[in-house]
Amino acid sequence: MKKQWYETLFENFASSYEKEVFTQGTMQEVDFIEQEISSDKTKRILDVGCGTGRHSIELARRGYNVTGFDLSNDQLARARENAARANVSIEFFKQDARNFNFHEKFDVAIMLCEGSFPLMETDEMNFVILQNIFKSLKPGGKVIFTTLNGLFPLFHSVKDFMDANMTNGATNPITFDLMTFRDYSEYTINDDDGNPRLLHCNERYYVPSEINWLLKSIGFAAISIFGCTKGEYSREILLKTDNYEMLVIANKA
Repeated sequence: MKKQWYETLFENFASSYEKEVFTQGTMQEVDFIEQEISSDKTKRILDVGCGTGRHSIELARRGYNVTGFDLSNDQLARARENAARANVSIEFFKQDARNFNFHEKFDVAIMLCEGSFPLMETDEMNFVILQNIFKSLKPGGKVIFTTLNGLFPLFHSVKDFMDANMTNGATNPITFDLMTFRDYSEYTINDDDGNPRLLHCNERYYVPSEINWLLKSIGFAAISIFGCTKGEYSREILLKTDNYEMLVIANKA
């Protein structure tokens, strides 16, 4: 089977990933998670799409029981190395978020910085991820995740397109598909050995009403959606068109 762009992205990329700007807000993000669960150390936490383990490890440092999984062998290898250096015990598994089923149930699931959702190539796959998270939670359990805010490209893409037409009659390439709310783009990265890699990305943006409907249809309740940026998770940040991401919190009824 042909590898998807997100699988290629995370091959031999762990060191580079950890230097990305969006990975630098771990401490405050974990502060927020603790606040959401009232610093209850009895809570068992599942980290979906854990990457190199930054949230899992910081939570474990603070005394929480954490299980993490990811699709990338390279990211998981780094996560295990990081956990060993931090002297914390975490179970890391290779799992696909579209197909996981742990025997034990969790009190909290986190899925941050687009940890699998909404990177999948179809809406159905993204939906299955949310369903699997729901099944993994105990009654009353909580999910905390971030996803791409559809209000951002909807507002900015149309605005930029109109501005370009009004100024010089030329049109800029529009990669955002208004019919599907997917952004199709080419993105070049250098892997950890400095080798360039061209990715053909396909990312799904969601508007708040879609997320609300998806979660309710699965069985989640008390759904709250906020704006967020790296290292700035808060219930005080109202979601706006300038927020590239949104922060979603919901409980299993």
